[in-house]
Amino acid sequence: MTKYTEISLSRRLMLALIASMVTMALPAQTNAGQKQPQLLLNVVIEGLDATQLDLLRDYFGEEGFNRLLDQGVVLSGEYGTTLDATAAVTELMTGASPSVTGVSSARRFDRKALRSEHIFDDGTTLGNYTTSTYSPSALLVSTLADEIRIAGGGVSQAYAVAPDPGVAIALGGHSANCAIWIDSRNGNWATSTFYKDPPSLLGTRNRLSHLSQRLDTLSWTPLKSSDKYPGLPEHLTHYPFRYTFGRGNQARFAEFKDAPGAVNSEVTSMAIDLIGTLKLGEHGGIDVLSVAYTLNPYEGGKNPDTRYELIDSYYRLDSDLARLIKAAEKQAGANASVVMITGTPPSSRSRRDDPRWMIPYGEFSTRKAMSLLNVYLIALHGNGEWVQAYSDGWFYLNDKLIDERKADAAAMRAEAADFLSRMAGVKAVHTSDDVRHGRAGANPEALRRNTHFATCGDMLIEVLPGWQLVDDVNTQGAEQAGKYEKVQRETATTAPVIIMAPGLQARKLHTPVDIRMVTPTVCRLLRIRSPNAASMPAINL
Repeated sequence: MTKYTEISLSRRLMLALIASMVTMALPAQTNAGQKQPQLLLNVVIEGLDATQLDLLRDYFGEEGFNRLLDQGVVLSGEYGTTLDATAAVTELMTGASPSVTGVSSARRFDRKALRSEHIFDDGTTLGNYTTSTYSPSALLVSTLADEIRIAGGGVSQAYAVAPDPGVAIALGGHSANCAIWIDSRNGNWATSTFYKDPPSLLGTRNRLSHLSQRLDTLSWTPLKSSDKYPGLPEHLTHYPFRYTFGRGNQARFAEFKDAPGAVNSEVTSMAIDLIGTLKLGEHGGIDVLSVAYTLNPYEGGKNPDTRYELIDSYYRLDSDLARLIKAAEKQAGANASVVMITGTPPSSRSRRDDPRWMIPYGEFSTRKAMSLLNVYLIALHGNGEWVQAYSDGWFYLNDKLIDERKADAAAMRAEAADFLSRMAGVKAVHTSDDVRHGRAGANPEALRRNTHFATCGDMLIEVLPGWQLVDDVNTQGAEQAGKYEKVQRETATTAPVIIMAPGLQARKLHTPVDIRMVTPTVCRLLRIRSPNAASMPAINL
């Protein structure tokens, strides 16, 4: 081979290498040149079930669930243990577990005030169109909405709308312009004075289109003919449901909020009005509208079998999502909008199966358990009110009395747990020490990270499947109507997640991912930093 030939060959190899490098760089250049999204539509759906989505795909329209499933990245998010909606949404929005966020449940027990209260209850604030006083002060870390506001330097707008105040505040975080919910007592769209930019739309709707003015004539009936409800047994199709929320019912606002086939449309109308009125997506930064829906089985009917109502709720929400996405893309543009749909596990039902099926059943009274446990501890340690309270699965011992008697707190927790575990209907009892050290439950690590030890109690109780846990200790407050009884049933702790964004290739990930990875993933798409407690990596999309 001649020297000239060697030079030519070297030159050709160099040119080929340069060409291959340019070709490999092209996708990166395209992504880098892509316009930053202007609007994030962040939708959370309590009770969203992948099985139901698969069952009903042929019955959905083209612009709701089907579009999302066809054009988005579809995956399954794992929450670790069963969490209520407030705690689950907080974990999702922060990318951090309840042990870090401070929010492991919608309720907490205040040891100083000796009362159970909402986790976001804050007496330093005032209610706006409500007597409830809430703020995100109990939330210890930043959220997705917070980071969007920070990244925009005050230009970006963040609003959250939900039927429930806990979920609305978890979605809005600390920095939202406003978090909005429906008050269970008066039916107002409400917020807190903690949020400084309540939209004028709030007052307008409460004055001119108040829920009480419309509930008298509003009813929830099947949207389609009975043959359009797959898997429905014939006997249910003979008796189409009909629910009303008339003026004579004092709990009608609370019941309306729990009726997915009714309340979701109300939430959608408010969300669409916010998009247009506030011109979300036109502020020069990234705006975010967070919207919460429910697909929990409706328990306000006479029949414990609510499959008819559940399928109908999916049909109605499919239409609502189509309307909402259309409004968002009309305002910000389809190429400037990111849509995230995230499910949370369903809440426990408060109703048992029809007694005629003879499913084993019993009731576990928390008041009775507290009384018997106190008598037992008196026999061991002398007179005193050893058991202080029960709240959200936890029994609380009297720390002050234990200190005064110089008793061994850990040993007393173990004694109490052993006594409670012998009661009828009890599956297991775990001390806070066992939970802290990863010795409790079927998934010890998940239970540990989903427990906030600064506010949890001393003994965590699990009742047998089929048994009803009756909290007859905390029964005050219309806001909590129907919230104190639940029938134990083992349920999945996963829920679907769908992300649809410009330039994102549609596909399905079959391996469940930790739910804490979802928000860092969306932050990467938005080109902003993750919340300050998000330690999990983004998903490789």
